[in-house]
Amino acid sequence: MSIIPGTEYEGLPLIRQGKVRDIFDTGDALLMVTTDRLSAFDVVLPDAIPDKGKVLNQISVFWFKQMESIVKNHIISTDVNDYPEEFHRYKDKLEGRSMLVKKAEPMAVECIVRGYISGSGWKSYQSEGHVCNIKLPQGLKESDKLETPLFTPSTKAEIGDHDINIGFDEAVNILGKETADKLRDLSLEIYNRGAAFALEKGIIIADTKFEFGLLDGKIILIDEILTPDSSRFWPLDDYAPGRGQKSFDKQTVRDWLTNSGWGKTPPGPKLPQEIIDNTSKTYKEIYTRLTGKAI
Repeated sequence: MSIIPGTEYEGLPLIRQGKVRDIFDTGDALLMVTTDRLSAFDVVLPDAIPDKGKVLNQISVFWFKQMESIVKNHIISTDVNDYPEEFHRYKDKLEGRSMLVKKAEPMAVECIVRGYISGSGWKSYQSEGHVCNIKLPQGLKESDKLETPLFTPSTKAEIGDHDINIGFDEAVNILGKETADKLRDLSLEIYNRGAAFALEKGIIIADTKFEFGLLDGKIILIDEILTPDSSRFWPLDDYAPGRGQKSFDKQTVRDWLTNSGWGKTPPGPKLPQEIIDNTSKTYKEIYTRLTGKAI
């Protein structure tokens, strides 16, 4: 078991520290290091989750390979020996939790796909009868599977700010119709393939978020894909519409935070050790179910 809350590599050019990932500029490429930091409600929490970064990184690598026939991705290599020489002395800290990636220009919109009605989508449906301006049938229950998955884009937020759901028309205004249409179609195709694969492994992917970038004028998939941080995973054998679902992601943390009375603004509260241990175990179980391997 290892815990890497952040990266402190002397003399190496850290250009961005996200909620979970630390990004280094290697000149022609970027090195993305997935730490064990945990964010919830867009706030980075003070406690790290052991081995979480390795799980997230390797799940993304697994899915990127699965989706290559649909859309290319930003990975150059995940072998530390292929990284620039100055990173080699940190091999033990980078192994399994990093990837060397192409420099792409991130799109200004995050691509969310909802296959089931839950979370903020369920709240919106209850109060307004729609999700991101998409009208839905009356009488849906919490966690119901939607007849057709919804593409509900959002704008990106800086650390500590909340992403803002937008309608497809606004995505068109930001990206242009051709690009917005392409991102919608790619997002739905990736989600449908991933959800079908996961279902065979006993996992429901209720919703997820993708990020795309432009490289040499072409759209590629970047960041992470179908991980417990970017998706809502439910165990199939416990699924029952009409209530919230047992979760295979960080929902345990979200639930504890909600019940703690925390106001969902920085700084986040410290987590009980039991929550930390259970969350680490859950992340590893997802990886094993999907890939048949252990971390």
